[in-house]
Amino acid sequence: MKNIKAIIFDAYGTLFDVNSAAEKCKNKIGDKWEPFANFWRTTQLEYTWLRSLMGRHKNFWQITEDSLDKSMKVFEIESSLKSELLNLYKVLSPFKEVQETLKILKEKNYKLAILSNGTPSLINELVKSNNLENFFDDIFSIESVGIYKPSSQVYDLPIKKYNIKKNEVAFLSSNTWDVSGGGNYGFEAIWVNRNSNIFDKLDYKPKIEIKDLSGLLNEF
Repeated sequence: MKNIKAIIFDAYGTLFDVNSAAEKCKNKIGDKWEPFANFWRTTQLEYTWLRSLMGRHKNFWQITEDSLDKSMKVFEIESSLKSELLNLYKVLSPFKEVQETLKILKEKNYKLAILSNGTPSLINELVKSNNLENFFDDIFSIESVGIYKPSSQVYDLPIKKYNIKKNEVAFLSSNTWDVSGGGNYGFEAIWVNRNSNIFDKLDYKPKIEIKDLSGLLNEF
């Protein structure tokens, strides 16, 4: 991809495995840990969209807790696990190729940043707990605009900070709605399709589809 000046990453599901908190408790949760983790994530995202539409903002940590409460009731999981799951969510594991890919991109002098629904403190803790802090120039959080992705106000953040054109940003996400949001905004959007999913019909076709972040190294 030519003329790219900044590579911007979504965090949850793109850099960090959102299922890793529940997976670390699978001995206590049992065989339902994976559908439970998927339901928690889906509910979490639904709450961000609904609160944006209603104009009733809560920060991402509050939404994560609210969606966990519902998920634990649906899957009949002991309430005593709540604090452990929340603590594990603060230190989600990165996908295995993340650190090496970021290292190589940084060596090529690309500006690297995160653009996330997460609060600044949540993302900073994730980055530091996984020893990734030296790779990122900036962390952009939706909290500075008070509305969740895929609002264009969120995608404005790196453009305003770096004073660059929209098509000079490569934006990566594993979430099809986020890829479509960034792509329709004007980014060169790349889909990280980790699970061989079907792309949603949201008036955008990703510029590139990769299986994991290491696929970036064939493009940059």
